[in-house]
Amino acid sequence: MKAFAELYAELDASTSNNAKLAAMQNYFAQATPEDAAWAVYFLSGGRPRQLVPVRVLRELAVAISGLPEWLFEESYQAVGDLAETISLVLPQASHHSTDGLATWVEDKLLPLRGETAQSLAHRLPMLWAQLDSLSLMVCIKLITGSLRVGVSRLLVTRALAAMAHLDSKRVAQRLVGYTDQSHRPNATSYLKLIAAESQDEHAQRGGQPYPFFLAHALSPPVEQFETLLGPVQQWQVEWKWDGIRAQVIKRDGRLWIWSRGEDLVTERFPELDSLILGLPDGTVIDAEIVAWKSAPTGIEKVFQSAAQPFALLQQRIGRKTLDRKILEDVPVVLLAFDLLEWQGEDWRNRRQAERRAQLEWVTGDCANPRLRLSPLLSGDTWLDLARQREASRALGVEGLMLKARDALYGIGRTKDMGVWWKWKVDPFSVDAVLIHAQQGQGRRASLYSNYTFAVWDGPPDAGERSLVPFAKAYSGLSDDEIRQIDSIVRKTTVEKFGPLTSVQPSLVFELVFEGIALSRRHKSGIAVRFPRILRWRKDKSVDEADTLTTLQNLLS
Repeated sequence: MKAFAELYAELDASTSNNAKLAAMQNYFAQATPEDAAWAVYFLSGGRPRQLVPVRVLRELAVAISGLPEWLFEESYQAVGDLAETISLVLPQASHHSTDGLATWVEDKLLPLRGETAQSLAHRLPMLWAQLDSLSLMVCIKLITGSLRVGVSRLLVTRALAAMAHLDSKRVAQRLVGYTDQSHRPNATSYLKLIAAESQDEHAQRGGQPYPFFLAHALSPPVEQFETLLGPVQQWQVEWKWDGIRAQVIKRDGRLWIWSRGEDLVTERFPELDSLILGLPDGTVIDAEIVAWKSAPTGIEKVFQSAAQPFALLQQRIGRKTLDRKILEDVPVVLLAFDLLEWQGEDWRNRRQAERRAQLEWVTGDCANPRLRLSPLLSGDTWLDLARQREASRALGVEGLMLKARDALYGIGRTKDMGVWWKWKVDPFSVDAVLIHAQQGQGRRASLYSNYTFAVWDGPPDAGERSLVPFAKAYSGLSDDEIRQIDSIVRKTTVEKFGPLTSVQPSLVFELVFEGIALSRRHKSGIAVRFPRILRWRKDKSVDEADTLTTLQNLLS
């Protein structure tokens, strides 16, 4: 555990990718395969479910430290991180465990899940007493599932590839599915990641998906497209669907469905099981799972707005069990847009146009209404496509996807094998009032950097009116602006509710968001998707902020 904690600290303290690469390579070169397996899992974004309720951790920390509860809470607010706070207030351990990361995770931490509060009160202090302050902080982060390390999955891939003298694309392929919750890292799985390449590796992949190819955002004015992208005829143009990106895999008589987040979601969509009969073995399709009206049939009716809002699909995703009603209320289809494998052969190094032509045949031959071909759009000029893009929201899509016809299928958000662009519709925008603030985490732990925004429930001439909260956001402002806002929040605080500070309304911000939907869970009756701060509207007074009617009009 100590070696992994030191690696965590080294990665957290550095902003240099080269330094982070060197630190990881050094760790992997010295760690046992068992420890390295779990290190790769955590560094790549894997997180086991929370093992112990946070309430129990706080109560134990207060009891062991001897601090009054109010002082512990004040310390927590000042530090901004529960694991770090506990590691600072607990007494220093008199002796340190020499057990590795795998032993700690498998033998000491995972068995804590489901234990009673009485049992935890007995076991946790004995575990904590074996760790130095840094290792204790990392241990608690693992317990709460809150371990986040400042390295990308790509950087982990590069570190492993460099240490094992492998092509990073080969390692990226092997890493797909590694952080799925159903996968438990072990020495064997780690050694497979860094093993020498073999000719029969492709034939032994089972249900493993391919790394997803990701698109770059496209934002210049359409008048510049010809200069930047060339003639429109060189591009394959499709709708950008608002659903769950997925790969459908049919191999060895079995069907697997993986999300872009590398979660195995086959069981979440039982109606797609019928694809096992229509797709031949050795087929992998890149597609979007979309909530869909059940009435329209055939590609020609896509333009009748059969695609349903993502918010509807989200209701289904959030359920632990799928009953008959939710399956009937929120039916889904797969909108296929790429073919990655055919007859057991990897097609990613074939041109986009060739993959598309074969995909059209595959979906047609499958003849399953749950599998639909994502239609292509055509236009003589980029302006023609821009006019079609204006209908995106009415059709329940996010904009257009542009794919070079000669592009190969790459790994991640790269351009070395071709390029995909996402040309999304302009986001929604409203002017809103800051009404609550909360301190951030990490380097912003002492600053109010997380905000709640509200709009008026009536127009200025409505007489008595009030502000209704509708969104939370924290991104989009510069460090200097956050410091200014922090100062204003402290001067205009009305009252506090735990970590949340209520402020006198005085600041207006322009918020942008990707989607909007009705919601029974929110006081405003509205939920917005991916809200972020565009700018601080110092030119506007609070009375000039937008109203609920403004948001409701965006729903149409």
